[in-house]
Amino acid sequence: MSGGDGQSFALVVFLGFVAVSLLLCGLAAADVDDPEHFYAGGSAAFGPVGGGLAIAGDYISAATLLSTTGAVALDGADGMLFAAATVLSLFLLMRILGEPLRRTGVFTLGDFLTDRLGDPSARRALGIAGLVVLAPLLLVQLTTVGRIMTAMFGLPEGALTWCTVTGGALMICYAAVGGMRGVGYVQILKVGVALTALPLLAGIVLARFGWSPLSLFDAARDRSGAGADYALPGLHFGHSLAGRLDLIGFEATLLIGAACLPHVTMRLHPLRDARTARRAVGWAVGPVALVCAGVVVAGLGACALIGRDAIRAADPGGATALLMVVGALDPVEGGARHSMLFAIVACAVFATTLAAVAGITLAAASSIARDFRERPARGTGDRSAAREIRQARVGIVIVGAVAVLLAALLADRGTMTLIALSFTVAASVLAPVLLYALFLPGFSATGVRWTVYGTLPLVMVLLTGSPAMTGSPVAVFPGHDIHWFPLQTPGLITIPAGFLLGLVGRTRVSAARQRVRTPYDEVRTGG
Repeated sequence: MSGGDGQSFALVVFLGFVAVSLLLCGLAAADVDDPEHFYAGGSAAFGPVGGGLAIAGDYISAATLLSTTGAVALDGADGMLFAAATVLSLFLLMRILGEPLRRTGVFTLGDFLTDRLGDPSARRALGIAGLVVLAPLLLVQLTTVGRIMTAMFGLPEGALTWCTVTGGALMICYAAVGGMRGVGYVQILKVGVALTALPLLAGIVLARFGWSPLSLFDAARDRSGAGADYALPGLHFGHSLAGRLDLIGFEATLLIGAACLPHVTMRLHPLRDARTARRAVGWAVGPVALVCAGVVVAGLGACALIGRDAIRAADPGGATALLMVVGALDPVEGGARHSMLFAIVACAVFATTLAAVAGITLAAASSIARDFRERPARGTGDRSAAREIRQARVGIVIVGAVAVLLAALLADRGTMTLIALSFTVAASVLAPVLLYALFLPGFSATGVRWTVYGTLPLVMVLLTGSPAMTGSPVAVFPGHDIHWFPLQTPGLITIPAGFLLGLVGRTRVSAARQRVRTPYDEVRTGG
């Protein structure tokens, strides 16, 4: 195979994915002036197969492919636990929240809570929490888009900004033109690409080790330099008390937070009926499980073929491990980017990341359009709906432009911290609000506000004082060490705090209602 074939193939696949994605978004653009179509894709847009695959597409992100592969390569059993938690989280989401979150005319979490609680005063608080979750994820995905494009085409480091801008422009087109239905088509296409690349890569890795997973794991453990610790939980955070607590907190944050991400729960609202929601479970969980299994095999292959020290030297968080193992499996003259296998895997990562960016952007813009403005009065009809869609499209452009600018400025700085912030807020704020609203009688908008406005500052304070900000190789400021909070992920503190604050808010409103009701009861009974 000639050296240029890989790059040529990458360019063809890249342009093909962009062209097909834009075509699908264009086809989905009909009737998007109707909020039901723009925000939810229309009540009959996707059946159980399409709905499940679209949810899987929203769920698979750059963190799933790159960060989890790096975690497996560097930390062995810990990385495999992270991958398992990712799959289990989606399963719990579909089984526990899939049917209750299904509701006609509901497009955001703010809409759902307003409809569920009968009180619109919680809408703005949910909008704030949703944006705090979505904004860091959007920055991480955009940065990854730029990095993957420069790696695919062998561009110099100075081209990173332009690649990020290009990816951002595509993302804005997908979300603004196609709405939820168009982005859903892109997500389904992305799942197909990922399910082609990751099993192929995993098969090649296993073939190197005689198709024996045990031989692969033994080779990875030998090259890790960690000995038996590679096969035991605790290598990532350490075996101290703080390390064990950090591992428990991180697993809880990942398990709960991933199930409550707004751009994922947004997909559950338009499922047409309970039977569709139940049937969509397998179509959502199955592809994610296959991708995560491929990620685990790729991570072990990276450690076995390259070595843990070399992976850590290239990136302290191991984010380059997936592309490094491709170079080790298919070495060609001129570098990995000339490899056909590299082209396939890089295009899969690009498609995954770009589609995730479009979904997150649409969710953020939808929240801005619906949760931070007064709802139109009854009878204003189509004019208000069309104006709202125009405002949502303007919101998509603004959110995209700001995110591209920030991503270009931040580059790779603090990627793991941004991910930790998103998942911690989702687990500590959105999870208590959703679960209480669905399953706790008497929960009200006051409980929502207590949870949001009480837990968000706590997350920010603890994360700022943690090793995620200073004191670790993957921190925002790795050259400084002024952390005072010992845990990298504060979920072990903030998740119980969020649930507790929700209960306190519910108790206070119940007491207030009782005080208001007592004089009336006395008059009514002649007291």
